[in-house]
Amino acid sequence: MSTVSLILGGARSGKSTYAERAASAYPQKIYLATAPAQTEETHDEEMTARIKQHIARRGPGWETIEQPLEIADSINAHSAEGAILLLDCATLWLSNMMFAGRDADTETKRLIAALDNASGDVIIVSNEVGLSIVPENALARAFRDAQGRLNQKLASRAENVVFIAAGLPLLLKGEALI
Repeated sequence: MSTVSLILGGARSGKSTYAERAASAYPQKIYLATAPAQTEETHDEEMTARIKQHIARRGPGWETIEQPLEIADSINAHSAEGAILLLDCATLWLSNMMFAGRDADTETKRLIAALDNASGDVIIVSNEVGLSIVPENALARAFRDAQGRLNQKLASRAENVVFIAAGLPLLLKGEALI
């Protein structure tokens, strides 16, 4: 049976680094990247630089799959016994879904179903966005609310949930990953 772990935290808290370290012992490591540097509309130099830093930090031995929308399909296609899938990050995936006009609840159900059927372990990185002030506009509030609901559903499904603050892990559920 596969294990699902959720790593939560704020921006630049150390979530991805913690998740990558937790995944490093697996012989087969697949990184599901939800943040493309380039879309049909734009090319983002700053995001390109971030992606290059992430790749360099991970080092060799990782297969990277850029998948901004179809995460459930990627989990279904690439999950394998003894392998780890690292989804980084659910927050950008949700943003991509909302921007594409997709229903977040429907897509979350598809994601949970894929996690339930995964053959290998999965680590999901997600931002905790509910610890700040209430956003001033309706779109930002809708995103914050959808992100909170997504994190709750992922945490409910996950066997392990770790919150990262200032690079330090705080175990919320299950077992620490490292």
